[in-house]
Amino acid sequence: MTGLGNLLWTQTVVFTRDKLALFFTLFFPLVFILIFGFVWGGEEGGDRLTVGLLEVGEGDRLLAEFLASQGTVDVRRYPDRGALEGDLTRRRVDLGIVWDGKSLVFLQDPTRVQEGYALAELAQGITAELGLRRQGLAPVVRLERVNVGHRLEGGWFALVVPGIMAFSILASGLFAVSGRIAQMKERKLLDRLLVTPMSPAALLGSIALVRLGMGFVSTVATLAVATLLFGIQFRVNWALFPLFVVASGVGAMGLGTVIALLVRRPGSASTVANIAAQIMLFLSGVYFPVEIMPAFLRALGRAFPLTYMAEGMRYVTGVADMAPARFALITAALLLGGASLFPVLGRYVVRR
Repeated sequence: MTGLGNLLWTQTVVFTRDKLALFFTLFFPLVFILIFGFVWGGEEGGDRLTVGLLEVGEGDRLLAEFLASQGTVDVRRYPDRGALEGDLTRRRVDLGIVWDGKSLVFLQDPTRVQEGYALAELAQGITAELGLRRQGLAPVVRLERVNVGHRLEGGWFALVVPGIMAFSILASGLFAVSGRIAQMKERKLLDRLLVTPMSPAALLGSIALVRLGMGFVSTVATLAVATLLFGIQFRVNWALFPLFVVASGVGAMGLGTVIALLVRRPGSASTVANIAAQIMLFLSGVYFPVEIMPAFLRALGRAFPLTYMAEGMRYVTGVADMAPARFALITAALLLGGASLFPVLGRYVVRR
């Protein structure tokens, strides 16, 4: 136990000195959570829209009454169009409406590309609803949003947080093998270590335990920052969460083993792993939903393990539903697939 303890301590010190692995495992998730959190405010699904209303001429009160009855719209009145357009440009209002009692004119900031579609949908909804009310009619069908299952009511930011956590685990596992072990092999450090009484299994075990521990610390820290700073509420399944972190870490180290075996020069393995991680980051549904991608990119994303790691992480943090059988299959595939490659790693990589 003393020898293993010394190995664990040594690998911990080595990990803290590895700037690339330290950044992607500990600091990368926190940096992106802070960036996305402050940009989007951390409020999911509850943002209110501010509508600037200019009533020209006599008009009528029907539009104002309708807007006031909406629970997600704040109405701000304006005396003239110039003031309304000025506040629209300064983004003090989201949508401008000019109403003369007969026709509607909607004003929208064209530079707000991301919200443009939603604002256009709001304008169409206001037009349709007002037309029905002016005829004394009511909509035949009312739309009501109901949350079913165990999924938390959340938006884009709540889905991104578990995806970034999954990526940090992937990076930690990849660089543990294709980074740390490959560098040790190229610098002839493995030759010196393997002539000692230390077994290759102990070396591999110490590296794996340190990386798994750091991955767990990273995911918990990311959850804490998202909850404390931005108010995102997670319903974490603490019985499955550690298990999935371990399975994901082992699976990532298995992928790192494949890279280390395929790349002939050990020093290039870390570069290849970095490129592979960045490709998976954008094609595995971490930032962008897989459903909005073209068919060939969706098929490519389904071939990446990070896709399933992100799905499983969203399930154990309570922001997405998943069939228990599917979660068990993903967890088993990551764990067994990665563990089955450890003997290969010990035989062909961790050797003199």
